[in-house]
Amino acid sequence: MAQTQTEKPPTPSNIPIKPLLVGFPAVGLMLGFGLQFAGFESWVGWVWAFSATPVLLALLVEIANSLRRGDFGLDIVAALSMAGALALGQELAAVVVALMYAGGKYLEAFAEGHAQREMTALLSRVPRTTMRHRNGALDEIGIDEVMIGDRLLIRQGDVVPVDGVVADSLAVLDQSALTGEALPCQHGNGESVMSGSTNVGEAFNLVAAQTAARSTYAGIVRLVETARQSRAPATRLADRFGLVFLALTALVAGGAWFWTGDPIRAVAVLVIATPCPLILAVPVAIVSGLSRAARHGILVKGGRALELMAGIRALVLDKTGTLTSGQAKVVAVHVEKGFGENDVVGIAASLDQASKHIVAQTLVSEAHNRGLVLSIPSDVVETAGEGISGNVRGKRTLVGGMQFVSSRLPRPYRRASDSRSPGHQPAGAVVVALGVDDKPAGQIVLADQLRDGIAQFLDRVRSFGVDRIVLATGDRRDVAERVTAGLGFDAVRSELTPDQKVLVVLSERKAGSVMMIGDGVNDAPALAAADVGVAMGAKGAAASAEAADVVLLVDRLDRIATAIEIARRTRTIALESVFVGIGLSMIGMTSAAMGYLTPVQGAFLQEVIDVAVILNALRVLRDPKAA
Repeated sequence: MAQTQTEKPPTPSNIPIKPLLVGFPAVGLMLGFGLQFAGFESWVGWVWAFSATPVLLALLVEIANSLRRGDFGLDIVAALSMAGALALGQELAAVVVALMYAGGKYLEAFAEGHAQREMTALLSRVPRTTMRHRNGALDEIGIDEVMIGDRLLIRQGDVVPVDGVVADSLAVLDQSALTGEALPCQHGNGESVMSGSTNVGEAFNLVAAQTAARSTYAGIVRLVETARQSRAPATRLADRFGLVFLALTALVAGGAWFWTGDPIRAVAVLVIATPCPLILAVPVAIVSGLSRAARHGILVKGGRALELMAGIRALVLDKTGTLTSGQAKVVAVHVEKGFGENDVVGIAASLDQASKHIVAQTLVSEAHNRGLVLSIPSDVVETAGEGISGNVRGKRTLVGGMQFVSSRLPRPYRRASDSRSPGHQPAGAVVVALGVDDKPAGQIVLADQLRDGIAQFLDRVRSFGVDRIVLATGDRRDVAERVTAGLGFDAVRSELTPDQKVLVVLSERKAGSVMMIGDGVNDAPALAAADVGVAMGAKGAAASAEAADVVLLVDRLDRIATAIEIARRTRTIALESVFVGIGLSMIGMTSAAMGYLTPVQGAFLQEVIDVAVILNALRVLRDPKAA
């Protein structure tokens, strides 16, 4: 996979020698004071100079690499202050600055390391092999060997390896990862199916219409990579102030030297200006924010994502698995005279024990949840994708779609009453009918319901400054509109392909930074294209988790509002630390320029400022509601 924006080249800034760099000035500083106390003062300066030199050399290499990449930042101030202090015999000031700088950079690296996780399971669902009919036998081949026109056997549980056409059978496919449909879809002979769908019915034959490289699933992979590479990188929070502060530092230091003719004053200014409030405060606040988010089951992959999340202005949500639970559940049971709800569920589930259909499995689970004792069915005959018949408790029983059951009853179901009409059913609902001894017995309604607390979640998100909330789904328009009715969405985009979801995300950028929330493979390109992509990682696909900047480890949508709240508080505290730290540094720089502070005094003053901004940044770890 191509290198993404979150990855960095192996410069000295991120290679694993940070502990050693911190150790040199730390040990050297203590050793120097020990020698001074023991009376070996002639060695003290050499020890401090030797201890600061490795940090200075690593810093110079880092600056050179940064300049080659076009970066021009605050590290130059630290290099000038150390080099100037060493050149003018201010070794103690040099080693203190080296310790401040190395410690700050190590802390920044720790923040990044804490944020990154092993997310290498990109598209782990993708099949590696498939069964091909050849010369009257079945051969297992790699999917890269599949040619257009090959006849493949797709077994139950297999992921369809290539786009193709169903041949001589019925295919029942779970396409939720591709289209957002929560319930399985049936495809008859001659109908096209997409790669990446999962066969949840009986085995069927597929005639390949594309090679693996040109199929839907492979296209989604390419969309993820393209969207990632095209996403504009964000500037680090510290760098926003860097050039201005660098110019101001050079002006004050140069002016002090020019007006007094004393280079020591310039070094003192540079030492105090060493931008540790910027180097330390931001990463400490960020790593604290990342840690606090992790305690809530929110995995944020880096400080960049946390920073961007604080300024979100538009929110784009997928439907299935995000706005809804992503699993069909029994939401209503309508009974005919002589039957109770548990009778209808128990009889239907007893017969459905003989079926592998996903709807049948849902009914069996519902019966178990109700504590019902199921009977063993007999004389079972299943019509794939339509329904099942058999004997339950000595009674002839039919379970399936309304048409399947009605066509086999002497007295078919009458026209559904208003309470059961499509307009009164949940959006995208499936109705399972039950017939017992040639009579209608009841109907069971299954639907993928909205998550609890959706309205409160949307209101809370809007209170954080989100101006636009948009639904982007591959589901049908009527289903999408009924699901979002009364929820205050600013726009509903339905029947979208993965690349169209990317266009929705890009079009919403006019409102500001965009957050995309999704869980399926079809959401991965849009997650990668968004300023902040959030994956419902508890149940979502590996592709969405890989493409996203934030992964929810718990299947709760309200945690996204918590994540935004943490990000906003992190940014606020980081800015407080930066502004207070820079303000105190400016006071110290002015005092040094006027000759009131020596380089050594300035170095220790800067250490006090550092401690203050670090303690303030650590407030991010505290829950303000618990305080």
